[in-house]
Amino acid sequence: MPEKNDQKRHRRNRGRRGGRPTGFDSEIYRRRNTVERCFDQLKGFRGITTRYEKTATSYEAAVTLASLPLWARSI
Repeated sequence: MPEKNDQKRHRRNRGRRGGRPTGFDSEIYRRRNTVERCFDQLKGFRGITTRYEKTATSYEAAVTLASLPLWARSI
């Protein structure tokens, strides 16, 4: 997330004791936001949220099947 201006100013005022400045890359943030929104949409499927499947393979298949309608809506 972008750093607030008052936090930047406070760190600058502290000088060497201000700590390591945080890095912000807008491209990484944009990709992360896309992935988070995808997970939020998948949470609408009850079976994915509660994880009824016992094995990782069947859970992966359920996520894939739940993703298909989301993908179809996007095109």
